Amino acid sequence: MKPLWQALAWGSGAVGAAVTGAAVGVATHSTRAALRRKSTDPYADEVLGQLPSDRRSTVAADDGIPLSVQEIDPAEGEAELTVLLVHGFTLDSRSWHFQRRDLPEMSDPRVRLVLFDLRSHGRSGHSSKRTSTIDQLGRDLDAVLRATVRSGPVVLVGHSMGGMAIMALAAQRPELFRDHVRGVAFVGSSCGEVGSSGLPRPVLSRSNPLTRGLGVLADLQPALVERTRKVGDRITWNVIRTLAFGDRSISPTVVDLMADMIGSTSVEVITDFLETISTHSRKDALAALRHCEVLVLSGDADRLTPYVPHAEVIAGELPDAELVRVAGAGHLVILECPELVTEHIAALVRRSYARKRTARRRKVAGS
Repeated sequence: MKPLWQALAWGSGAVGAAVTGAAVGVATHSTRAALRRKSTDPYADEVLGQLPSDRRSTVAADDGIPLSVQEIDPAEGEAELTVLLVHGFTLDSRSWHFQRRDLPEMSDPRVRLVLFDLRSHGRSGHSSKRTSTIDQLGRDLDAVLRATVRSGPVVLVGHSMGGMAIMALAAQRPELFRDHVRGVAFVGSSCGEVGSSGLPRPVLSRSNPLTRGLGVLADLQPALVERTRKVGDRITWNVIRTLAFGDRSISPTVVDLMADMIGSTSVEVITDFLETISTHSRKDALAALRHCEVLVLSGDADRLTPYVPHAEVIAGELPDAELVRVAGAGHLVILECPELVTEHIAALVRRSYARKRTARRRKVAGS
């Protein structure tokens, strides 16, 4: 029975990790401790994932699932624009730690942030497998927008599956991207064929017996799967450090945050979302963004949604988009190169706000 238990321990951690930045590896507590001793961790004193919010609320999705929402006001004055951040698969809103720390400091324009945990992630309610779909995530995003941003310009920023949710919303309500949403950023995301290259390919394959077996077992014996998953926790930490990030010297504190987010996502949730990720195809939805300022940013060491083809395909559909290739960065570029990512999002915000003012002047001139 030992090989079966080993497979379950590896698989239950690795299926989720493989889609968000991990697959295989070997590690021990001593390896982890040695890494901490040898490195000077720039974020050792950073309270990662623990920043306070100005407001917390719960928004009901159209099927009743409670979505956990946070709002952060500008450091000074009244907000002139709202940035809504949408996290990726098996993560939660803590993944935006550096952006939520720094974007409210903007003064031109002053920015309010809205963050929410996707269904079955973080503090949000657990969804059924039937509604664990990217289409539903698009509707959830719509519900959060309607509840928290009733007026004023909006910029949507999505990492990985969060970007896919934005594409789903664009397909469902293209008028929003003409009348309300002024800017969109896709960070480490894809408009389709997620399993065609990179590490997700074997995991997302319908013919993979481990993936299918874990899905069945997670339905039948969720407690067993979660217990055996703990056996692989030490492996998972080093796997994440190795494969979610391009830089091997990434801060151990950042890896801890990533590992905690993945570890907080049950195997049942992981397997519930695999099919919708593998069948995601929304290139046509990008046409709705022709009225928006668009940023497409990805690390060229991203093993999950490789820069080529994913970022380039999105930008190819949006010829006016800014395409940013981050040298040496992996899938979790928002945590690996936070200053650079925040700088490009801030520039997108400024362009989007300028577009809003230009549109207003045109309306006045033509009235």
